[in-house]
Amino acid sequence: MADRFGGKWLFGGCVLLSSVTAILTPAAAAVHIYVLIMLRVLSGLGEGVMLPAAQALTVRWSAPKYHSSVVSVMFSGIDVGMIVGMLLTGVLCDYGFAGGWPSAFYVFGAVGCFWSLAWFLLCYNSPSTHPRISTVERNYWATVIGNTDLAAHLPTPWRKILTSVPVWALAVALFANNWGYYTMAACLPLYMHDVLGVGMTRNGVFSAVPFVASLAMLSVVGLVVDWLRSPGRLSTDAVRKIFCVAGFTLTGCFYIVAGYVSSNLVLAVVMMSVALACTSIGFPNVVVNPLDMAPLHAGKITGLTYTIASLASFVGPHAVSELTYNAQRAQSGRTCSFSQLESTLSAWSYSSSSALDTFRAGRMTPAKMSCTILSIGTVVTLIFPCLAVGRSFVWNVLGTAVNQSP
Repeated sequence: MADRFGGKWLFGGCVLLSSVTAILTPAAAAVHIYVLIMLRVLSGLGEGVMLPAAQALTVRWSAPKYHSSVVSVMFSGIDVGMIVGMLLTGVLCDYGFAGGWPSAFYVFGAVGCFWSLAWFLLCYNSPSTHPRISTVERNYWATVIGNTDLAAHLPTPWRKILTSVPVWALAVALFANNWGYYTMAACLPLYMHDVLGVGMTRNGVFSAVPFVASLAMLSVVGLVVDWLRSPGRLSTDAVRKIFCVAGFTLTGCFYIVAGYVSSNLVLAVVMMSVALACTSIGFPNVVVNPLDMAPLHAGKITGLTYTIASLASFVGPHAVSELTYNAQRAQSGRTCSFSQLESTLSAWSYSSSSALDTFRAGRMTPAKMSCTILSIGTVVTLIFPCLAVGRSFVWNVLGTAVNQSP
């Protein structure tokens, strides 16, 4: 839909939908838990369209040689939102109106509604449809990105997309990124409170620090990547793989170290900050990959791969809840830290496939070794969370039975 109809209305509409559901959340919570769940599902359905819509806009509003920098700047907004959200939510929960925590939903929902109105008025799908840019600028965009090709609605080669090794490698890499990032976003405040004993207001401050580190790294990585991709240096394929493997491998290592410093607040925050900063080394190179593969179908590829990656957004936090049930605080931190190893495995499976051979000359060119390594990485990445949750569930059931036995 984003590739065919443009990303303006899809992206802005989804932000508006999420904002309205945020405003209605306190009332839904007061009615019934199932009403609240339905409202959150509706919000999630809307948010799932945002990334493909953003990719469809990016390919039409940025030059190919600056794709990494543009995407880094765009997605730095996620970290800014995390920082502002964690800081203000802690304060609003303690000192806000409407009983504290409901004020956070009202404030952020209202801001999102006003932002959506501004977006609808100021944003356009492509330079060719923008009524206020100059002729010089419109000609520049036509020369740089070729608006004629981007405006064409070509048939979608679904068979080639679904049988492409690089596309599935991209899905695995995005799954790994979401596993670490959204587990951090959802569980970091709980970790600060339960393991480190930090109060609510200070919790918001300390939980925001890792995202500040991620924001700083993200702004630098995009520029470095595009510099390395310039003529006479490294190929785009090599740069994407090097940064992905380095970023995800370092992330897994620092998460493991963080599990062993839970008795020291400063060290724990530093390790979490470095780990999230390392995530920003790999993420821009993964999320921009659909623009390298097939600009005309970037929205579709993003939608497909991010659908799989979104599973990590709720499987990861659920795995944490299972792994830390009735466990000691320090042991819980170590167990969750080791669960991040799958990001390293998926990074290697991503690097084993060719990220740029997807749509060359309209045919697939996967290598057998790439398929083998990718298959192993995919199985490990997708099955490991299920095994971890299942192991914890069985352990808890057996432990309960033993405790209740005479």
